[in-house]
Amino acid sequence: MSADGDADVDGDGANTTESDAISPYTLQSEEASETRHAFWADTVADRIEERTPEEPIVVKGGISPSGVPHLGNVNEIMRGYFVAEVLRDRGHEVRQVFTADDRDPLRGLPRTLCDLEGNLVDLGEVDAGALGRNLGAPYTDIPDPFGCCDSYGDHFSTIIQDSADAVDVPIDLVSNTDLYESGEFEDVTRFVLEHRDRAREVLSQYQDKVDENGEYVPFNPICAECGKITETVTSVDLENEPPTVDYECTDMDAGDQTIDGCGHEGTATLREGKLPWRFEWPAQWQLLGVDFEPFGKDHAEGSWPSGQDVARNVLEIEPPVPMVYEWFTLEGEPFSSSEGNVILVSDVLELLEPEVLRYFFAKDPAKARDFSIERLDQLVDEFDRLEGTYFGEIDASKDEQAFAERVYPFVVEEPREERIRLPYTFAAVLGMTDDPDLREEIARREGHIPEDAPEWAVEGALERVEQARNWARRTGNEFDYELKRTEIPEHDFDADTEAALAELADFIDEGHDPEDIQGEIYETARRHDVDVGDFFAAGYRLFFDEEQGPKLGPFLAKVDREFVVGRLRRER
Repeated sequence: MSADGDADVDGDGANTTESDAISPYTLQSEEASETRHAFWADTVADRIEERTPEEPIVVKGGISPSGVPHLGNVNEIMRGYFVAEVLRDRGHEVRQVFTADDRDPLRGLPRTLCDLEGNLVDLGEVDAGALGRNLGAPYTDIPDPFGCCDSYGDHFSTIIQDSADAVDVPIDLVSNTDLYESGEFEDVTRFVLEHRDRAREVLSQYQDKVDENGEYVPFNPICAECGKITETVTSVDLENEPPTVDYECTDMDAGDQTIDGCGHEGTATLREGKLPWRFEWPAQWQLLGVDFEPFGKDHAEGSWPSGQDVARNVLEIEPPVPMVYEWFTLEGEPFSSSEGNVILVSDVLELLEPEVLRYFFAKDPAKARDFSIERLDQLVDEFDRLEGTYFGEIDASKDEQAFAERVYPFVVEEPREERIRLPYTFAAVLGMTDDPDLREEIARREGHIPEDAPEWAVEGALERVEQARNWARRTGNEFDYELKRTEIPEHDFDADTEAALAELADFIDEGHDPEDIQGEIYETARRHDVDVGDFFAAGYRLFFDEEQGPKLGPFLAKVDREFVVGRLRRER
């Protein structure tokens, strides 16, 4: 846990001064450039080490269970992971914690949910009533609409844990509900309520609905009658054992709707409710001993300023080192469960290796990026270049070399020079045939698999073929065709077309690059007075038994030459 530091706190609850305030823009600030690192996570690690934290150093992230736990939600896990790995590399003991804020109330019905197998389903396909009847209740008190987990909150958390496991990130998933019910949150909750006048004064600077001279109490009990969370506390008794609050179950504002309270008046212990988010977040820092936490830019101008103020001037602790990361988009649009613009980690890992996905998150989090399934081949090519640079196989710049040497060991399980990576689009071409032996034969013939390659490296290389084929099928791109390898499809060409095909076969047999072959297709058709469109269709007929297909020249260049020449001559 970080040392308390010398926060400017007095008995009157003075606000954090401007000089004390910590900018969350750790990577964007001028201080970050004083010591230049090839890898952004080293910059953050410097900031953490400056505080001489106790060990284990705690890296934290968190999420509230709502909607679909998609790839965008993994952002926080991965950013924390790289900082944790750098600190471990420097010899520190590190614990990476990820909190499920599962005592939050359900404020609205999501349009899309996700089962444990990673399938997206509409609300109408599950027990929607389990959610609809429990608006305003904590996620862990709501039945799982799929009927497979103990609660809706547990269902969501299971998917988050599975996502972290899939990319080999060792998180310690912590349930807020468990922390409250076990009593671990009780001391910090009691402290906030003991200093509720100070808490009210601080929060009034950030929320208009809170009057610093009013009756606001920073605790939300769970109604014993209807199970909903209420924000109306009428009295506090901290002398009682256990401490209690009296409450009235009143209406809750939830965006553009109101969740009705039942009007019940009751008493709750500090384990039977929760702190409001603005206090709960800093309370997590204290309880878990958090030294570093990354978060999206939505928190930078809202929750973070109040969070560090509450930490210093209510809880009397020092806030952790922060880091704002930019969100990334999916196909140029924000992630949105309601609009169906989401992709799960499980989906992505059907298309590429885990190390490629980890590489994506290793890029500078201060820059906004797009994750494009359509252009996934470009991301894979980038990773392959990083790998080749690390092993000295590519003539790269000094900056590229430094980045590769630092980052590559963090994104792969074990750097092994004998590994083989088939070019992604070449792997997609191989995916046009189902025959695994033929795939390997073509890859060897084209020089992508060395004769002395170890068996594990060959197996690993050919795994990319299935991933690239999944990509082709998902996007319906130019590689989404089935190569008719075993027999020549039925065809009926005139003499001019047959002569043109024979001439094209001779050209390819000489050995030419993809664009030269593409240009020669046009020229051969013109020389033989064959309609260019009909000539391309003849090629597609011979190789795919279709009237259309991928860009023909590059395709013919990537398939083994002997087969292509034989098929154009209608010999095999």
